[in-house]
Amino acid sequence: MPAILIHGVPDTHRVWEDVRRHLTRTDVQAWGLPGFGVPLADGFGSTKEEYVDWLVGRLEELGEPADLVGHDWGCILTARVASLRPDLVRTWAGGNGPISARYVWHPLAEIWQDPVEGDRFMAELEKDSLADDLAAGFELPTDLAMQTVRRMDALMKDSILKLYRSALRMGSEWEPDLAKMTAPSLVFWGSHDAACQVEFADELARAIRAERVIKLDCNHWTVLQRPAQVATALEEHWRRHAGS
Repeated sequence: MPAILIHGVPDTHRVWEDVRRHLTRTDVQAWGLPGFGVPLADGFGSTKEEYVDWLVGRLEELGEPADLVGHDWGCILTARVASLRPDLVRTWAGGNGPISARYVWHPLAEIWQDPVEGDRFMAELEKDSLADDLAAGFELPTDLAMQTVRRMDALMKDSILKLYRSALRMGSEWEPDLAKMTAPSLVFWGSHDAACQVEFADELARAIRAERVIKLDCNHWTVLQRPAQVATALEEHWRRHAGS
């Protein structure tokens, strides 16, 4: 069975490149979500439910349960899949993506969720300025922040707005179903996360009965800031359940 890596926002599948360099297994795939460096199918509205349905469809095509991993929105979406379709998931791992009625969206998300302010933000976006903000606010090296922001084309901007506007009550809507997860689970989190506070790592772990919670000495982008540690944790998780 393959390992499937799902990115967050505003990222593409390339956010996993450093983690993949530290992995020894060869059956790892990093999928790009529609609208995030990947074209949209006709009629795809970029809502949270549509992304879940898209993931379910792709996983069904594999023909066997996968080792599913997600970061940020990838964590949120893959946890939803594992809650609704446990038959598709052999193991699950995710980080820095709260699924809680108590979580308050970070300031940038609140801007994107506002129909007026969000549209204005995207229309007036200066990529150098946003990269500087990400580097300062999330302790990202400037070059990595710039790589992230440069990939924000018009399609991604529109997809971000639609996704966040579909998710105003995501926590209260999706949190109850976390109890349905059956896959052995690992939670990894940046302990200094400015957008998704580390307390939500423990909350998520309790909700899904995770085997381990790993708190890394970094901010939100664990997969960029601590790729070797993330890779080690994943491989230990997968080895623990080899043959299951």
